[in-house]
Amino acid sequence: MNVNEDYGELSSIARQGSGSACRSIYGGFVKWCMGKNDDGSDSMAVQLVDESHWDDLVIIIAVVSSKQKETSSTSGMRDTVETSPLLQYRAQTVVPGRMLKMEEAIKKRDFESFARLTCVDSNQFHAVCLDTSPPIFYMNDTSHRIISLVEKWNHSEGTPQVAYTFDAGPNAVLIARNRKTATLLLQRLLYCFPPQENDLDSYMVGDKSILSDAGVQSVADIDPSPPATRDEDTKPKIQVRC
Repeated sequence: MNVNEDYGELSSIARQGSGSACRSIYGGFVKWCMGKNDDGSDSMAVQLVDESHWDDLVIIIAVVSSKQKETSSTSGMRDTVETSPLLQYRAQTVVPGRMLKMEEAIKKRDFESFARLTCVDSNQFHAVCLDTSPPIFYMNDTSHRIISLVEKWNHSEGTPQVAYTFDAGPNAVLIARNRKTATLLLQRLLYCFPPQENDLDSYMVGDKSILSDAGVQSVADIDPSPPATRDEDTKPKIQVRC
């Protein structure tokens, strides 16, 4: 058995625990295949491209809440399958064609197509959650504000700069087209969602070198008014992971 077969078997086993686990066997971009067998034995993840294929991308995660979800992913999906007509339409009509477009965008490193597909698919997933009975509310007001921030920025530039996606929870996964764009994104996050009690160390975890790129060594360095982001409402709390 070669390495790919080993990974395929591991992915199939991991899928019995969760879909996220089966996709995490590989690095890079991964496709989760639906499979055809009734027992799900051929539903596994395969690697589309490795992590070196599109290494310009920078991922920033805005942690809106670390609290346990009211609705777990497993029970939420079960309820959605049983009650949402929109899910059936999504699975049968939307996803197959969208997957082909996404694969092409990834292989060509077409960020504009990649970003648009990522955002609309995330939004439709959460529309399906709302279409469930009773409805499931994974995102919160802060999640919606992050979407608004990205959408307004992308619109002002005329082409996507950042993609957003939310899984079964309120936290935003933000994908910038390159390091320079990620720096601009961080500046906007710092302004719109500033560190609480001037604590920059706990505000951001992971690769903090991007703070230097943004010209931020302390809370005092945060730009008081980045372009197209001013909002006088109360500013909620997030944590940034890069």
